[in-house]
Amino acid sequence: MATTFKSLLNNDITSTRTLLHESIPITGSIVSGTYNQGATTTETNIKNFSHGLFQSVYDYPFLSSSANHIFDLTVGYSNDSTFSASANTQNKDKINMYNQMAQVLMGYDASGSIRKFDEDGDLSSGGNKLKEVFFVNVARLLQKDEIKKGSFSLIMGVENNIDDPAFDGANFTARVAVSDLSGATSYLVNSPAGDYGILYATSSGNNQPLILQNEEVPVGLLFYQAGIAVVSGSLFRPADEGGLLKTSSENAVPFGIPIDISNGKTGFYFVTGSSISGSCDAIRNRIYNLSFNNTTELNSTVYFCRASHNEFNYSSNPTYLSDSKIRVKNESLDQPISYITTVGLYSANNELLAVAKTSEPLQKTPDTELVLRVRLDY
Repeated sequence: MATTFKSLLNNDITSTRTLLHESIPITGSIVSGTYNQGATTTETNIKNFSHGLFQSVYDYPFLSSSANHIFDLTVGYSNDSTFSASANTQNKDKINMYNQMAQVLMGYDASGSIRKFDEDGDLSSGGNKLKEVFFVNVARLLQKDEIKKGSFSLIMGVENNIDDPAFDGANFTARVAVSDLSGATSYLVNSPAGDYGILYATSSGNNQPLILQNEEVPVGLLFYQAGIAVVSGSLFRPADEGGLLKTSSENAVPFGIPIDISNGKTGFYFVTGSSISGSCDAIRNRIYNLSFNNTTELNSTVYFCRASHNEFNYSSNPTYLSDSKIRVKNESLDQPISYITTVGLYSANNELLAVAKTSEPLQKTPDTELVLRVRLDY
């Protein structure tokens, strides 16, 4: 226990903030295909729930204690979307899912109505609204405090044939890369959920004539602190139906078989006839790669503990003396020598709150001064 105390002044204390980043690569083979169980294609790392509102993806069979939650998938559309129809499978659930995510991530307008997702972050009633979307909700285990701005990349396959759900490469000849290209410098702050950036789609893969060429098209939003990507269904729709995909003739059937043969609607319209879990299966089997950098915010308080030339030159340790003589002095005229090994931080009532150890004993004499930098992380 210390017998000598020294008060810390305001100039002796400062605070710092450090952002630590970790790269998180998630390959499509983990998301779809690695844990297929034979001909039944039952994937033991994919968890569907009795409520049927979303699907969870793990890096290992979810019944194992070694499994880690990676992300959740779900789909939704607004009540004024052309997709909305009472005859649709889980129509009410899909509308409720859209509204729930929108009210948390976008908030309410002045009239009390839920704001819709907008492709460029416009919170007014104008702008191009994202009315049919799917959500990728990254697990807190991976994203930590937030997704690093400018690091998110989601590559999706947009080839025609999706009959085979296995991850065998057939769905990925033509690909679209979705990323927050300008997130590091042009993120938005007008969301109740924190910062968010605009996701842009660019062509990727070999079969690029199917995809918009040499363009960066807004296709969704990424909420960094919430760890949620909101991606427009236009990613899977041909240009003549208001989507992004096209060939030289502006026509492509990029995603699956038309749900309604009578009107020939294709692409993301498959969500109208599928359950949420079934829609998540279709989207998940199109994920070629997902990667981002997470962020851990480390806050620190730094204390500069100063030992002046006339301070801490004597030790209260009983072994410092032998027969009433200082052990480290050979002659009576020698200067006293002490060795600093520990710094204790005390409350105003002299209660020990924290202890810091030096890497090696530091010699202290009356003709030397020391400054010890003690950092508390939280």
